[in-house]
Amino acid sequence: MPIDPTLPYDPNNIFAKILRGEIPNKTVYEDEWALAFHDINPQAPVHVLVIPKGPYVSWDDFSVRASSDEIAGFIRAVGQVARDLGLVEPGYRLLANIGQHGHQEVPHLHVHIFGGRQLGLMLPR
Repeated sequence: MPIDPTLPYDPNNIFAKILRGEIPNKTVYEDEWALAFHDINPQAPVHVLVIPKGPYVSWDDFSVRASSDEIAGFIRAVGQVARDLGLVEPGYRLLANIGQHGHQEVPHLHVHIFGGRQLGLMLPR
């Protein structure tokens, strides 16, 4: 069920539990700003989630409350993961779902990285 990104951060969401090591994951990248891991229900041959380590509900929340260092570190981490996975050429897609219309399901900011095949149109017509 999509979440309301204006609600306070829920420290018991699944990604918070992953960050605390309470739930295992298949990590592909980690630094002081971000954690990247394989999605448990992949929608493409490569489907990795990148999450900031701070408690941010959505892109809006992150862009308002995160420090400049956190923002830069997270964005650099997303780029590093794409490079590490060999996705820069032939290409990949980034997706961040925000709120009900965006169908956000976990109340922790996350970016999906999709690749490994032709991904088609961005949205159905």
